[in-house]
Amino acid sequence: MHWEEIVRVTPELDAWLRETRRYLHMHPELSLQETNTAKLVAGHLRELGIEHRTGLGGDGRPLFMSPEALRAAGIQPGPTTGGNGVLAVIRGERGPGRTVLLRADMDALPIEEQNDVPYRSTRPGVMHACGHDAHTTILLGVAELLQQLRDRFAGTVKLMFQPAEEGPGGAAAMIADGILENPRVDAAFALHVDSTRRAGEVSVSPGPATAAADTFRIVVHGVGGHAAKPQTAVDPIVVAAQIVLALQTLVSRETDPLEAAVITVGKLQAGTATNVIPDRAVLEGTVRTYSLAVRDWLERRIAELASGIAQAMRARAETVYLRGYPAMHNDPELSTLARQVATELLGPDRVFDREPLMAGEDFAFVAERVPVCMIGLGVANPERDIVYPPHHPRFDLDEDALAVGVRLMTAIALRYLGAA
Repeated sequence: MHWEEIVRVTPELDAWLRETRRYLHMHPELSLQETNTAKLVAGHLRELGIEHRTGLGGDGRPLFMSPEALRAAGIQPGPTTGGNGVLAVIRGERGPGRTVLLRADMDALPIEEQNDVPYRSTRPGVMHACGHDAHTTILLGVAELLQQLRDRFAGTVKLMFQPAEEGPGGAAAMIADGILENPRVDAAFALHVDSTRRAGEVSVSPGPATAAADTFRIVVHGVGGHAAKPQTAVDPIVVAAQIVLALQTLVSRETDPLEAAVITVGKLQAGTATNVIPDRAVLEGTVRTYSLAVRDWLERRIAELASGIAQAMRARAETVYLRGYPAMHNDPELSTLARQVATELLGPDRVFDREPLMAGEDFAFVAERVPVCMIGLGVANPERDIVYPPHHPRFDLDEDALAVGVRLMTAIALRYLGAA
C-alpha cells in the first residue's frame, strides 16, 4: 500500500499542527473547564465543513461511582451532560458501511510547568503534562484529511473530542449522551503519547493495556494531647504509619504473584505543630489492578486492615473506597490491523510491542461496549532532553510526532472501513 499517496501531511498542515499544539499547550484547561479548547475544536470543524455536535458529556463520576461513596468522600460531582465534549461525524461517500470512532482527550493537569520553552503554559499551576494537547491537535489533523478523503470510503468516522479524562470520567458521560449510537460504533481507536519511544515510533499489542484505577481515603481517629505525654493520647500518626506499611502486605502476601496490583499511599496529612499529638490523620491513595477478583479483594481488605490495626492501637479508622476507571484490554483483531498499518506506514523497525500499563484510562468505558485499540505514539527526543514521562512538570514532546499521529490514525480508519 502506497500510503504516501493517500495520507499526506503537507508542510502547511504540519506547520498548523505545531502552531495549534503550542497554542493549546500555552492555554491549558483543567477537567470540566475545557471551554476554550472545545470552542477551538468546534471552530476548526466548522471551517472544514464537518458535521458536529457540542455540549456533550461532563462529569462522569455519578455514572460509575456510588452516591454513598461520593458523599462519604465529600465529592459533589457536576452535571453529566451539557459539558465541553464535541463529536464530529464524517460520512463516506461510497455508501453505508461500518462505523469507527477515533478519540482524543482535551483536559490538562494541576501541575506547575518547569519547562523553559516559548510555548510554556501561561496559566499558573496548570499544564498539559499528559499530552492531551497533542491528542486534540492530531485528531483535528485527522479530521482534515478524512474530510478530503471521504470519496474513498464507505461508512462513517466519528471523532470524539473528550473532556475530563483526568479523573471525572468524561468518556462515560459522553457515552451516556449517546455518542456510540446513530450510527452504532463498531470499533474504536485512540492513541496516547509515549515518552519511552522516539518520535516516529509507535507501539501496539493485544491484551492488557491499562489498569483499573481506584482511590481510597482512610481517616484515623485518635486522641490528641501533649507530645511530651504520649501515654495520655492515642497518636493517629503512629497508627497511620502502621497502616501504610501493612497495606503493602496486601500485594506482597495476599495477592497472587502472577496478578498485577499496586497500592500507593500518595498523601498523608496530620498535625499542626511539633509538640502536639493531633486527634486524627488522613491517608489517601490509589489501587491499580487488572483482575476483577483482585480488585474486589483489595477493596474489602483495605478497610478491614485499616480498621483492625486502628482498633488494636486504641484508635478508630474509617475507609472510603471509590471505584474509578475499569481495566482496558486491546482487541486482538484491531491490534493486528493497527500494527499492520503502522508497519506499512513507518516500517517494521519503528513498530514495537506495547507493554501493559498500571496507569488508568477512561477510554476503558468505551472498551466495555465496543472493541478498542489504544496505540502508543512515541514523542521522545533524548538529544533535546525530551525524555520526561507524563504527569511530570518537565514533560514535553517532539512535535515531529504530530504528523506521524495524523497519518497513522487516518490510515487506520481507512483500513478499518475497507478503503485501503
